[in-house]
Amino acid sequence: MSKKVKSLIEKDLAGRFSGLEGIAVVNPRGIGAIKNNAMRRRLRDKGLRMAVVKNTLAKRAADGSKIKGFDTLLDGPSAVIYGQGTVSGIARILLEEKKQDETLELRGIFFDGEVYTGQEGVEQASKLPTREEAIGQVVALILAPGAKLGGILEGQAGKVAALIKAVEEKAEKAEKAAPASA
Repeated sequence: MSKKVKSLIEKDLAGRFSGLEGIAVVNPRGIGAIKNNAMRRRLRDKGLRMAVVKNTLAKRAADGSKIKGFDTLLDGPSAVIYGQGTVSGIARILLEEKKQDETLELRGIFFDGEVYTGQEGVEQASKLPTREEAIGQVVALILAPGAKLGGILEGQAGKVAALIKAVEEKAEKAEKAAPASA
């Protein structure tokens, strides 16, 4: 490959990698053309792309992006899976693909400066909450003390209201009894 072609491929990969939070790497060896096309179609339906890359060009293309450092996953033939989905979503999809095709070798996932290697790493990344799930958990944690305080105040307010009602009824009985005796 000439330097011009390599430069063009590197620029294209750099454009694809810009703005990515995470990336997954698989070994495309042993996957037939029909399985490969079917897997690419399923990934595309979920907003992801798969590209077989030359390791050195992928390393250079990732230098100026957030995924710098994923090159530890590049060893031998490599295909990168990327997209605007969450890393845990990508990991879950890869595990589904692995169930459909046992020959698929999962190299790992790179996210937020951490490398999750092998199938165990992908399983670990799949258990991470998605952005929406994490926001929901944080909101629930923020609202929990307020809900407890509201429950306590509501319970105490009910007790105070019952005491006031009892005092009021007692006062009414006392008023009715006072005119009858006078």
